[in-house]
Amino acid sequence: MTAADQTAADMTAADQTADLRLYLQSARDALLWKLEGLSEYDLRRPMVPTGTNLLGLVKHMAGVEAGYLGDTFGRPFPETLPWMEDDAEDNADMWATLDERSADIVALYRRVWAHSAVTLETVPLHGLGRVAWWPEDRNTVTLHRILLHLISETHRHAGHADIVRELLDGAAGMRQGNSNLPPAEADWWAGYHDRLEQVARDA
Repeated sequence: MTAADQTAADMTAADQTADLRLYLQSARDALLWKLEGLSEYDLRRPMVPTGTNLLGLVKHMAGVEAGYLGDTFGRPFPETLPWMEDDAEDNADMWATLDERSADIVALYRRVWAHSAVTLETVPLHGLGRVAWWPEDRNTVTLHRILLHLISETHRHAGHADIVRELLDGAAGMRQGNSNLPPAEADWWAGYHDRLEQVARDA
């Protein structure tokens, strides 16, 4: 057995849960960071033909997480989320109405995190739940699987937020304190963009 194998074998369920929670929280934080400093208009602006917008992404993830780490394990989120109901209009969870303030949606998302934390503290990784909206042949799941699914989903939408924010005002970066981008000036980026454009045309 290699040292890496031994380390993996020695990891407790608590260690594994802590790792999964860390990756989930980093995705949550990255998503909310993309909202900072923007007007209500820019938070809601649909920047692509399918209407993707920053505040809608947060509203969507609040509903998604409330379901996966709430209903799935018999702990329904205590607040009504009408945009997640079966009779809601298409894409109702992907944009904020005029009476839904951005601060309220962000606060809701944080309340969902707190509700999720109780699930993670009381359900073991191998604990079983049921995803009512998944097909019957695969809707019995472990907490471990749902955490992986939710981490993937949250990071996916944080990536969407990356692009939407850059389209809005040019702001870019992976997360607060770590842009994960070369430390270059605007002139370098303009030249880099033009170079890629030329390569694309030549291809």
